[in-house]
Amino acid sequence: MTHVFLKSIAMIFFGILALQFTSCKEERQPSEVKPIKISFKKEGELRLKKTDSDSLLAVLDIEIADDEYATQTGLMYRSSMETHQGMLFVFPDNDYRSFYMKNTEIGLDIIYISEDKTIVSIQKNAKPMDESSLPSEGPAKYVLEVNAGLSDQWTLEKGDMIEFSEN
Repeated sequence: MTHVFLKSIAMIFFGILALQFTSCKEERQPSEVKPIKISFKKEGELRLKKTDSDSLLAVLDIEIADDEYATQTGLMYRSSMETHQGMLFVFPDNDYRSFYMKNTEIGLDIIYISEDKTIVSIQKNAKPMDESSLPSEGPAKYVLEVNAGLSDQWTLEKGDMIEFSEN
């Protein structure tokens, strides 16, 4: 009985050893990380206007983020955006908002807009990949993200207006 027991233990030991050598011989291919490429998809058009003169400051092609996934993802993982493009976030209510730049590779101006489509505040030149909170100065139903520096180029100010249409 002892001989059978020792033989069984030896078989188990050599079986485990054989499995380890077999798995060590497998060549594992290094996993390749492929960069995420997200293309701009025009879903509407937005016009920025001066309140006092009603003059047109800019016309943008916009993507619209109006569901939970799109509003959470925003412009993350994008390496560029054209100057005539932007992303408009549409929320179900008019409330104080705060954005951050986690996983966002491009500098942005973040424009907070009230329910009546008036600009309540602008966070200019938000730094890529920065997780600092960038809050609105007043309740906002809409948030427009454009390339950093464009709000200054357009002389956009608190109180100016937007109009937009969806495709």
